[in-house]
Amino acid sequence: MIIRAAVIWVTLLATAVLNGTFRVAVLVPRYGEGAGHVISTLLLCVLITLLSWAAIGWVHPATAAQAAAVGVLWLALTVVFEFGFGRFVAHKTWAELLADYNVLGGRIWVLVLLTTMAAPYLGARLRGLF
Repeated sequence: MIIRAAVIWVTLLATAVLNGTFRVAVLVPRYGEGAGHVISTLLLCVLITLLSWAAIGWVHPATAAQAAAVGVLWLALTVVFEFGFGRFVAHKTWAELLADYNVLGGRIWVLVLLTTMAAPYLGARLRGLF
């Protein structure tokens, strides 16, 4: 189950990269940085939810606890990738990396993390896997 969950996470990562490309190329020029970020974040949440729902049968958690564990794994992989890539490949400062967590500043990235963590459980529940 863990390997299958990791494979699906890679698909989610590719989806997030494509979503970011769409944000930069289409949303930000059309709607501005703030609105483009919000639209992109909400779109990514929808895509994560749909992909999770579609793929959770293949991952096949047998219990609610296993589905929740998949969500925690996806969350951990996302945060490690975000900070690892951001810091060591994109050479962003810690302040730049943490800026997306400033909800009071209009940054709603935390919704992606919450969706990523909850989606396997919700998808499995909706598909009647437990």
